[in-house]
Amino acid sequence: MSNPTRANPFADTAATLPAFSTKPKASQPVAADQVERIAQEHNFPSRQPVKEKPRPPRRIARHRTGRNQQLNVKATAETIDRFYKLADQRRVALGELLEQALDALEKSAGQGGTE
Repeated sequence: MSNPTRANPFADTAATLPAFSTKPKASQPVAADQVERIAQEHNFPSRQPVKEKPRPPRRIARHRTGRNQQLNVKATAETIDRFYKLADQRRVALGELLEQALDALEKSAGQGGTE
């Protein structure tokens, strides 16, 4: 039961279709050595990430400490390396080293220890 006042959207589609053609062929890619040469001539910096030596895994025994809060701090790579080195030398967890450092700082400032 079609409605005679309603237009058929597909009635004249064959006559009104646009003419399609094939896509033009893509140009040949530039050789990698040419790209490198051009980049060096125009002082373009490399976008390759600098590979850093990954930190070796820490070999501290796992034990329950009651520490269940996380503290994220931005620091330089040198500071982070110093922190890990001190924790490894003292053979303590990172949270324990932080507590020791805070205790020492408070003691040197004359504020007493933790309460």
